[in-house]
Amino acid sequence: MIQEKSKSYIGRFAPSPTGDLHFGSLLAALASFLDARKAGGLWLLRVEDLDPPREVRGSAASIIFDLGNWGLCSDHAVLYQSQRTAAYKAACAQLLDQNLAYWCGCSRSELPESGVYPGTCSAGLPRGRKPRALRVRTLQELIQFEDRIQGQIQHDLKQQSGDFVIRRADGYFAYQLAVVVDDAHQRVSNIVRGADLLDSTPRQMWLQKCLGLPTPVYAHIPLVIQSDGQKLSKRLQSDPLRKLDPLITLRLALKFLGHEPPPLDWQETWIWALTNWSLGKIPRLRSQAPEASV
Repeated sequence: MIQEKSKSYIGRFAPSPTGDLHFGSLLAALASFLDARKAGGLWLLRVEDLDPPREVRGSAASIIFDLGNWGLCSDHAVLYQSQRTAAYKAACAQLLDQNLAYWCGCSRSELPESGVYPGTCSAGLPRGRKPRALRVRTLQELIQFEDRIQGQIQHDLKQQSGDFVIRRADGYFAYQLAVVVDDAHQRVSNIVRGADLLDSTPRQMWLQKCLGLPTPVYAHIPLVIQSDGQKLSKRLQSDPLRKLDPLITLRLALKFLGHEPPPLDWQETWIWALTNWSLGKIPRLRSQAPEASV
């Protein structure tokens, strides 16, 4: 078991407070925690409370409490994105000053079916338009990176993402901007998260380049899906973690992540996981359904 923590590896788990912690959330938290501990690194918790209309009252406290019951405790004070607006404003101002971002007057209904913004306002707001959202400029550039689980990833930023929103029309800052600013602020070196965020990574890497920020090492675990193929999520009212048997759920989570613990009690299973953890054992899949038993 790791005795000392190194600042050279800093991982994090960043849930949004929109409901109870469920099995899918546990997988991301557990994988990021075990990878940090195996490397002798720090593990941080960040609450992404950027979108008040979607937040559930008491959810943040509930998530932190449930993680603590599993032994998943942040090595530093929990960071709340709602307290970081000054940093996001500064990042937006920097991008505007360098002409790397521009104000857009288009509504969501004006976007093409692809969702890729055609650049209508990139040369300036057309006559009669008022500024609504702030977009970052993209180039016809192929973003490439080696994901520690999924392998080589390529993304044509202009064609697949287009100029994307970093501050919404309702005034709230977009996830893509906030996550980049806060990863740099917390000196996060390694990110282990769900494959549902894999397509966001090239946009985040572009923002890191535009803002002159370091790029972490990424690893995306398979997204857990239900038997009907739907993503396991809070909005689907998946079983809250606190309703599940801890030992059985821990064993199911490890098995989903490619690890086969022998029959052990709770503490012994944790020791086994910390000793035997390897990202190389995780299936190179974008999604999979968990097995019903261990």
